[in-house]
Amino acid sequence: MNVPPYLPPFGFTNGLAMTLYTALWASRHWEKTTEHPEPPYQTHIFQGAEGVPIFGTIAIPERAKGTIVGTYGITGSLENQWFLKLLGRKAFAQGYAVVLFDWRAHGKTIELSPTLTSDGIYEGKDFVQIAAQAKTLGCPAPFWFTAYSLGGQLALWGIKAAQTIADWAPDLELTASEIGGGAVICPTLESTRSLNFLVKTPQGRYLEKSIARQLQKIAWKIYEHHPTAIDPTVIARVNSIWSFDHELVVQQLGFSSVEAYYEASSALYSTARAEKINADPLRC
Repeated sequence: MNVPPYLPPFGFTNGLAMTLYTALWASRHWEKTTEHPEPPYQTHIFQGAEGVPIFGTIAIPERAKGTIVGTYGITGSLENQWFLKLLGRKAFAQGYAVVLFDWRAHGKTIELSPTLTSDGIYEGKDFVQIAAQAKTLGCPAPFWFTAYSLGGQLALWGIKAAQTIADWAPDLELTASEIGGGAVICPTLESTRSLNFLVKTPQGRYLEKSIARQLQKIAWKIYEHHPTAIDPTVIARVNSIWSFDHELVVQQLGFSSVEAYYEASSALYSTARAEKINADPLRC
């Protein structure tokens, strides 16, 4: 049988168009797309890898049939990520417990800890630790990890970490068999290639600068809550995504360069079968 190649609608062939649509239109009208109300979330402080406190919210329906653990992308917070809000409403309405969290150096987690991001190296274990603690609070297995954009990379690291729970956390009240899997949208797979691609066009450079400004705001917020943990003169030098990682992240994590950090944290190389993956991480 000769099956013709799949041709997506025009609007789904242009990543910039999809980004602008999501940011400028969908973010203002998403509540019209669902009839489901906000779940009755309760706030909770989870303990992530190495004891880092993570701010989260949790909602458990009657007779829950599983649990979704999710976060968002490179910037934002639980208060303004409409995509995650929509996911929570639909998941809860279908009988899933929902656990959403502000990942490291984001949202209210900043108020709890000055710990910076690691693009999955530690956040993957955060996913697993959060799932284990959610289980003790009444959330049932199976647990499903989800996120989008850079958060998708974190969730992929979470799935990887979940496969070896017995090795790195033998006393954790969670087993690998209780992890159902994960679903991510447009995850970052290889940051060096993605950034190089992004800055090739004027529109991409504009988006990159906009994200860089948000990252700098994150750094200033860390300084506001933890003034001894971060140098304001270093924050002032941040003018790109790459410089944020160069100035603030790589040394704390022990990497010699941003490139080495990106390779180590890349979801593309985080599995034993990475060399067999035939994918373009720049298209989503």
